[in-house]
Amino acid sequence: MLTAITGINWGDEGKGRMVDLLSSEYDVVVRYQGGNNAGHTVVNEKGKFILNLLPSGILRDDVVNVMGNGMVVDIKHLVEEMGRLNDGGIVITPKNLKISDRAVICMPYNVMQDCLEETRLAGKKFGSTRRGIAPIYGDKYMKKAVRMGELFDMNALKERLADIVEWKNLTIVNVYNGEPVKLDDMMDYLKTYGEKLLPFITDTGLYLNEANKNGKKIMFEAQLGALRDIDFGIYPYTSSSNSIAAYAPIGAGVPNLKLDLSIGITKAYSTCVGEGPFTVEYFGEKAEELRKAGGEYGAATGRPRRVGPFDVVASKYGIRMQGADEIALTKLDVLSYLDEIEVCVGYEKDGVVTEEFPFTQNLESYKPVLIKLPGWKKDISGARKVSDLPKEAIDYIKYIEKAVDAKIKYVSVGAEREAYVIFD
Repeated sequence: MLTAITGINWGDEGKGRMVDLLSSEYDVVVRYQGGNNAGHTVVNEKGKFILNLLPSGILRDDVVNVMGNGMVVDIKHLVEEMGRLNDGGIVITPKNLKISDRAVICMPYNVMQDCLEETRLAGKKFGSTRRGIAPIYGDKYMKKAVRMGELFDMNALKERLADIVEWKNLTIVNVYNGEPVKLDDMMDYLKTYGEKLLPFITDTGLYLNEANKNGKKIMFEAQLGALRDIDFGIYPYTSSSNSIAAYAPIGAGVPNLKLDLSIGITKAYSTCVGEGPFTVEYFGEKAEELRKAGGEYGAATGRPRRVGPFDVVASKYGIRMQGADEIALTKLDVLSYLDEIEVCVGYEKDGVVTEEFPFTQNLESYKPVLIKLPGWKKDISGARKVSDLPKEAIDYIKYIEKAVDAKIKYVSVGAEREAYVIFD
């Protein structure tokens, strides 16, 4: 059984929360793309954890976690993240964490270049998290990146890295007027943090193929959402990798395998971190009320998330891009403070309404077409079955289900692992 857990919208949909919940049914959880530029917040009986690089299955004792070849790994951040979890009682060993030898390393000069470029762009910035993600993916496709498996031969790595550093300095010094990167500093960095990770580095593609052959259930965990996918998202305000489910086997190291199930995650309202068009965005007091009710601040950056009503247009598109067989609707409880709940059912431009998600460069000129549904004005965080929910909450779920033409199976009503309802 191969299942992908992916985001339907702009990211921050609650994927980590759902992976943590559903991983009890799986043997292996795999992160297949992205780096430490986004976070998954998970609350369970062990505490509250923010994960940037580690798969969310790391919080379960009997789950093997894999960081796939499609990831870009800030090794300093990873070592520190593992340390924080260890301090929180989560034991991490080469038995429950395996890092692909083909995953690439996000280097300090990638972070430097990211920061220099965002500063240069000033008011035209893309909203980067300044963690080096775009530069390292650029290096990967320029064939100038360092892969995790190279850490096993530092002498050969130093020889190749010398050429990369020389090439990188041409840009840092001559374009950005920055301080040149020193080869010895980069080698010290790789030794300091890389050597701590050597026991975890392996051929994860081989491991996953064997696991599949032996009947293990494998879950693929995405970072961000469909609208941040490098090809199908709101380019150029996207991430630098493919966050769609179809990429999961490739980024995990098993392109020969096919998914059996795609589960899409979406909030009961809309949120967006970073720059780019966001048609349904609320402003002022209306936005602040929803932001505070949902605790909408980025797990990786702490940035206030932009918020708005549920977006049927964007969600239908995201569901199609993810090939989602079923949906998990998260944070329904957050809407309990509202008398009426707005939903965006179309985009309007020059008097013409469309229900299809437009090309990115046209999005700024559209306005949301909103309808209002009755609120329930009741705390639903204790609900554990459909009959515990008020009629208005059930009607809201059914409306969303019909509007996006996809089966909603899970409804979360709180951050805790057990705070959800199976919607049948």
